[in-house]
Amino acid sequence: MEQRIFHGDFSTDDLAACLLVHFTRGNLVVHKLGSGENVVVQIKTRQDSPSGGQTALTVTFQKVEDGVAVQTSQQAWVGVAASLGYSALAAMQNPFSLLGRIDDIAQDIESIQLIDEIWKVLSANARVLGSGYELSERLHRVMCEFCQTANPAGAPSCLACGAPLGNAQPATCKNCGYVVLQAENTCPNCGRPL
Repeated sequence: MEQRIFHGDFSTDDLAACLLVHFTRGNLVVHKLGSGENVVVQIKTRQDSPSGGQTALTVTFQKVEDGVAVQTSQQAWVGVAASLGYSALAAMQNPFSLLGRIDDIAQDIESIQLIDEIWKVLSANARVLGSGYELSERLHRVMCEFCQTANPAGAPSCLACGAPLGNAQPATCKNCGYVVLQAENTCPNCGRPL
């Protein structure tokens, strides 16, 4: 399972919609459950699929303070592995049988690459919606504890009064790695105490 946070001013439904549009095609079927703070999208192979093995995975979207956290489940590999195994056995008995299994092999390779394709689609659409890998907007500036002046994140001292800014700099959650402010007591991403 992999988790990423896309920072920006967009909803879980915005990111879920891009998966619905992109993966509702060919041998795949997509279902969306929920809306608002928590959305789940399930991508799976059609039951009546003419080629390839069966696979499925779930993508969970959760609204966090600065954007949307996305987590993928483990992909179901049994159907794809069985299909590839059958192709290998058939090829050992008769190499020309691979000609009849080309569609199955192509579908199995596409299924194997499903998680990578999900992250590419989400990253591309999140960038279009205004997300990036930069710090979220609330962490671009830190406020001086003494004179309340906004300073760039990472500045060693206040631009106005020269006071040290060490306590105002962002830190990371020891559990999930989410960037948090020093004043926060719990992680906005995983909810664990800091």
